[in-house]
Amino acid sequence: MIELRNISKTYSKGVQALKNINLKIDKEDFIFLVGPSGAGKSTFIKLLLKEEEPTEGNIIIKDKDVTNLSRRKVPYHRRNIGIVFQDFRLLPNKTVYENVAFAMQIIEASSKEIRRQVPMILGMVGLSNKASSYPHELSGGEKQRVSIARAIVNNPSILIADEPTGNLDPETAWEIMKVLKQINRRGTTVLMATHARDIVDIMQQRVIALEKGRIVRDEQRGAYGYEG
Repeated sequence: MIELRNISKTYSKGVQALKNINLKIDKEDFIFLVGPSGAGKSTFIKLLLKEEEPTEGNIIIKDKDVTNLSRRKVPYHRRNIGIVFQDFRLLPNKTVYENVAFAMQIIEASSKEIRRQVPMILGMVGLSNKASSYPHELSGGEKQRVSIARAIVNNPSILIADEPTGNLDPETAWEIMKVLKQINRRGTTVLMATHARDIVDIMQQRVIALEKGRIVRDEQRGAYGYEG
């Protein structure tokens, strides 16, 4: 599904964010990406999304080398990947339904497809009764559910969640984790960058730990493993 071969990323002034990363992620994996601030997690995600290019190495996604994609092909590559952010990034002047539908409109889905798919996805994340609400009328957990619905409405094979529980209270965070696990069980590969020790320790999924740009740990049924 995802393979990084000898990936390094060096920014200007010689700042090396990632150093010789070799990694395989299989279809339907659920992975926690952990590590202290500055470890390279954000760069890792940006490389997968083609927001950054590696200095060395190759990135393979769904058996296709995407290392040197032309700019024209990047939007098509990103259709394989849903992304959920810590700060939700919803469109404030659109309803819940419209926020999710917008992701389908971008890829020029038909009105018929949108009318069929959006209610189904909102039902899946438990927001059928909020379709006509605006973001300012929602709780933090509901906003994150909208963000997740938007990320998966086009059926991506990979879902990247970047600190998705960072702005949520513990109870709401667990509700979001249940949704992500449900999505994973439906066949989507989930990669979640997080500092949430309790979630990582309890869920016992695969854990990939970065430190100073290197993979220092890759464990099945792993734990968070950092202090603080």
